[in-house]
Amino acid sequence: MKLVVLGATGMAGSRVVTEALARGHEVVAVSRSGASDTSGVTSVQGDVTDVDRMKSLFAGSDAVVSATRPRRGEEHTVPATTTALLDAAAAARTRVVVVGGAGPLRSPGRPGLLVLDDPRYVEDAWRDAAVASVEQFRVCQAHSADCVYLSPAAVLEPGVRTGRYRRGGTTLVADPDGTSRISAEDMAVAVLDEVEKPGGQPHVAVGY
Repeated sequence: MKLVVLGATGMAGSRVVTEALARGHEVVAVSRSGASDTSGVTSVQGDVTDVDRMKSLFAGSDAVVSATRPRRGEEHTVPATTTALLDAAAAARTRVVVVGGAGPLRSPGRPGLLVLDDPRYVEDAWRDAAVASVEQFRVCQAHSADCVYLSPAAVLEPGVRTGRYRRGGTTLVADPDGTSRISAEDMAVAVLDEVEKPGGQPHVAVGY
C-alpha cells in the first residue's frame, strides 16, 4: 500500500513510519521540516492547512495517517487544522486514520464521564491538549470524509514493540486498577492494523 503519514517526525508519527516500512508499505513522510532520518521513505515538507498541497500529496495513496500534534499553547488551532486535513482527504477520496487523544473517550467505570473530565487521567497541565482532542474528534464526527479516530491509552510514551494491544470502542482501554497505557510502538501496530484491515468503527480505543 502507499501511505501518507503526517507528523512523520514526531513521537507517534515516526513509529507509524517505522511500522509501515517493516510491513513493506510505500511511505510518504510529511512534516513541517521535511527532514527524516528514516531510510526508504519519501520525505516531504508540508503544512496540513494547505488543502491544495495536501490534496495533491494524498492523490493516489491508499490511506493517510495523521499523527500531527500542536505545539504547546497552540491547541486552539486543532479544529481548523483537522478540518483542512479532512477537506483534502475528501477531495482526494482517501481514507484517513487520525491518531488523536484519549479525551473524547468514556472513563472506565464512569460511562457518563469523559476522560477529559476525569482527574485520574487528565492533570491540569494537560487539560488544553485533552480539550483539543475532544474538539478534534467532533470535527471528525461531523465531516463527510472517510475517517476513523484512533484514541490511544491515557499514557502514550516511547517504549518497546510487543505487537500486543487491546482494541476497544468509545471507552478508555484500562486495567482493572484504572491503569491505562500503551507504547508508541504498539500504538503504531494498532494504526497499521486498522489501515490494512479496517474495523468499520468511526472511533477506536487502543491500550494494553
